[in-house]
Amino acid sequence: MNISIFGLGYVGCVGAACCAKLGHRVIGNDVSENKVKLINQGRPTIIEAEIDELVKEAHDKGLLEATMDYHYAVHNSEISFIVVGTPSSKEGHLNLNYIYGVARQIGEAMRDKSEFHIIAIRSTVLPGTNKKVGEIIAEASGKERGKDFTVVSNPEFLREGTAVKDYMNPPLTLIGTDSEIAEAKFRELYKDIPGEFISTDIEVAEIMKYVNNTYHSLKIVFANEVGNICKALGIDSHKVMEIFCKDKQLNISPYYFKPGFAYGGSCLPKDSKALRTLAHDLYVDVPVINAINPSNEQQKKNAVEIIESKGKRKIGILGLSFKSGTDDLRCSPIVDVAETLLGKGYEIHIYDKNVRVSQLTGTNADFIAAKIPHLHEIITDDMDEVANACEVLVITNKEKEFADIPERYPHKMIVDLVRQFRELDYEGNYEGISWGNINVNPQQDVAIERTMVKTEF
Repeated sequence: MNISIFGLGYVGCVGAACCAKLGHRVIGNDVSENKVKLINQGRPTIIEAEIDELVKEAHDKGLLEATMDYHYAVHNSEISFIVVGTPSSKEGHLNLNYIYGVARQIGEAMRDKSEFHIIAIRSTVLPGTNKKVGEIIAEASGKERGKDFTVVSNPEFLREGTAVKDYMNPPLTLIGTDSEIAEAKFRELYKDIPGEFISTDIEVAEIMKYVNNTYHSLKIVFANEVGNICKALGIDSHKVMEIFCKDKQLNISPYYFKPGFAYGGSCLPKDSKALRTLAHDLYVDVPVINAINPSNEQQKKNAVEIIESKGKRKIGILGLSFKSGTDDLRCSPIVDVAETLLGKGYEIHIYDKNVRVSQLTGTNADFIAAKIPHLHEIITDDMDEVANACEVLVITNKEKEFADIPERYPHKMIVDLVRQFRELDYEGNYEGISWGNINVNPQQDVAIERTMVKTEF
């Protein structure tokens, strides 16, 4: 396959050498005459493990060359990678001028090219950049996206020092595209690279690098804060984290990594509070660990705001316990939401087949007495009773009996806190707490008739 790579810096040089290693013919393009000369001499533009041998081998085989002529690069390739820098400002905004400048050059070069051309953004950019790049190329080339060209997002996940190894052995290969032609080309391009090939929405691919690296930063800071607490206690922090990482079912796993409602129950609130208190007593500053509870409280506030935004007075809450399959109300986040709504004058009806008010004892009874002392007046084990009395239904956990709520109550507004549905064709209005509309029914877009003005206290 014939590839052009615009930008011969760190990522571009590694990509050029590795693509050539895979057997593709690569043309590098850069505004730096020195970088172009280095590649054409069989020498890399960066210092990185294994890169010297790869660049020399590719050059010697005639698979790698470089040029400052962007017309030549575009006309002699099927795919053009944009791999230029995206420096950030002091405020954290990205400077995309280099990206847009290269996009305009590629568009100009495409004016007199008849073949379908694929542009792939490899640089780290925020969602929306792909769309803008497509518009610039369309304007500069006079061609139509989808018909004459397409723009793919193909983020890199390379670490300095192990970039070649990371490129050739990635955990996954990710592209964001709306073109079947581009997907097929990229499957062919990366067919000899191990790891799962994932084709997804363009915006999803654009945000992934930021999510990954922010989480990596979080892991480092969390481990450091745990280490600082352990040091103050005279505990071996490395042994602690070594054992922590051995749990692949919960700790190092996909478990809990699902956007949704706030956490609750008997363990997470109590134990995270205890660790914060321990750090405080030891005079150890742990800003990340301290931020966990405020973030959890914010998610409860978000739920209240979404419910209020529906403009209806009668709210049905489906599930009161902190998760499905239990009657445990201790620190159940939906109890706080219900308490807030009651305080704002909403009419609340609650369905939970597992909670028997008459049988509440111990911590459960004390918790409810403090939060909703008249719970027995608004809770029932009759779902139809709640649904018929209310205009908005709030799904709080993944009880199997909630799976057919849209079919059973087709005209209700649904607020989903747990992603009960992956997609649905629903007559009523649907909104998830941390995800957008998944309703394919056009009636979803009908304006909501408000029956109340939001009350401020």
